[in-house]
Amino acid sequence: MALDGIVIAAMVRELNDCILGGRINKIAQPEPDELILTIKNGRVSYRLLLCADASLPLIYFTEINKPSPLTAPNFCMLLRKHISGGKITAIRQPGLERIIHFDIEHLNDLGDVCQKTLTLEIMGKHSNIIFRQEDMIIDSIKHISAQVSSVREVLPGRTYFIPDTQKKLDPLSVSLEDFTEAVTKKPVSLAKAIYTSFTGISPLIAEELCHRASLESSQSANSFSETELCHLFRQFELMTDSIKSCEFTPGIIYRGREPVDFSVLPLTLYSDLRREDFPSVSAMLESYYAVKNTLTRIRQKSADLRRIVQTALDRSRKKYELQLKQLKDTEKRDKYRIYGELINTYGYGVPEGAKSFEAVNYYTGETITIPLDQTLTPQENAKKYFDKYGKLKRTYEALSSLILETKEEIEHLASVETALNIALTEEDLVEIKEELTEYGYIRRRTSGKRVKVTSRPFHYISSDGYHMYVGKNNFQNEDLTFKFAVGSDWWFHAKGAPGSHVIVKANNEMPPDSTFEEAARLAAYYSSNRSAQKVEIDYVEKKHVKKVNGAKPGFVIYHTNYSMVIDSDISGIKQCR
Repeated sequence: MALDGIVIAAMVRELNDCILGGRINKIAQPEPDELILTIKNGRVSYRLLLCADASLPLIYFTEINKPSPLTAPNFCMLLRKHISGGKITAIRQPGLERIIHFDIEHLNDLGDVCQKTLTLEIMGKHSNIIFRQEDMIIDSIKHISAQVSSVREVLPGRTYFIPDTQKKLDPLSVSLEDFTEAVTKKPVSLAKAIYTSFTGISPLIAEELCHRASLESSQSANSFSETELCHLFRQFELMTDSIKSCEFTPGIIYRGREPVDFSVLPLTLYSDLRREDFPSVSAMLESYYAVKNTLTRIRQKSADLRRIVQTALDRSRKKYELQLKQLKDTEKRDKYRIYGELINTYGYGVPEGAKSFEAVNYYTGETITIPLDQTLTPQENAKKYFDKYGKLKRTYEALSSLILETKEEIEHLASVETALNIALTEEDLVEIKEELTEYGYIRRRTSGKRVKVTSRPFHYISSDGYHMYVGKNNFQNEDLTFKFAVGSDWWFHAKGAPGSHVIVKANNEMPPDSTFEEAARLAAYYSSNRSAQKVEIDYVEKKHVKKVNGAKPGFVIYHTNYSMVIDSDISGIKQCR
């Protein structure tokens, strides 16, 4: 989990800087497992999101105010009764646990000063928000009974404690001896030994520590020397010193425009990828999960389409392999034709009942032995070979056509698969579904009319001010190239790979090299080869791109093209919204 104890430590520092001493102005519960606290500190108001969702527990400041239900849930009403208007007196994290305690001072019904604690536990499926007074649980956003957990009940009236089920060590106070013993006693890889031995250390940070120490993370922890472990502990100490002194640098690692990971510490293992720093942990988390949520949602929405495409691809690829095998079997057809010709030429001298005879192949000058059927005359043997030749020839001609059709179908489905990977909105999926319906992969349930499409190509502007357009799917590629672009515009596409058509509006000018490079990067990124370090791109003036009659949408031919090899990093290219 990327939201580890170190990120929580940075978040606690941010919370103390912003809302310590502030008063809780509003309490809302927009989701069953989510709270939004509006906290006023001085003249500034902060909106704090606390989420105990099992799949995505979170905490960060946000500007977004989600609509709440008309009738507030019981837990929300309880918090409003006790701590609305309360003052936040302390924000604490025990060790490097993924737990945050908010100590809140408020007045009870008699006007006496009381203190309560609101605890957020970010523990994956065990995440919870617990309201308590000292060690007694008043209530929680999720009730956990003994039937659900044998380790700890989370119910009103029960005693609150932090379960120590994994017996992990506190990384902020561990010694060299304890570190070495903890890491080497487990017969697992070095990275796993680290993150399973210490509280709040995620697999990502464990990999980073191994990388900083120049040790192989996948190697068994027992196999390292004392010197190597000392060096590893030194890197571990430098990391914990940064945590203790609150030297945090929130940042997200991107591959192209897709977020890969985030951290509040520098990550040297991602030195080949782009890192974007953020002014706060909240800004980092909100940005990261906004993009991740979008990608996850579209993945879920496109699951049915992906399954249809993958099933059709698997079927077509199996059919293609079988057809190629059958085609290989037809390679002997000319041999049978030659046998028939040689029997007709020299067969008059073959004795009756012969099993074979030798003849000079007048095509090559070599002497070959021709098998014969003893029960047939030479003329009948010749006819038998000509019949075999004719059958294999017809099979070859039919298979040649079928193989071409199957290959085109595979290429078409691969291009649809790439379009699904490019899609960012539900509108993008509508056009892909329409294409699959039009080509018979999905049965049309409504009238035969095409659905209304609101998805539009991506629009970028080069550093030199030229407009660049990227098709999201085959229909958009077709329209961009043959309806939108004019002859003097430039057309880009990844060589030999499914991907988007990229059009540069040239305005009857010759764009500079930098624009060509940026357009090529777009073609590389929006192709099936986007993960490769370098991608070969073909580019040509649009007037040289031709449509083949009867071809699938977006499939073109061109001959007088240029090529370049480039990376797929489009982070510096301006996108128009």
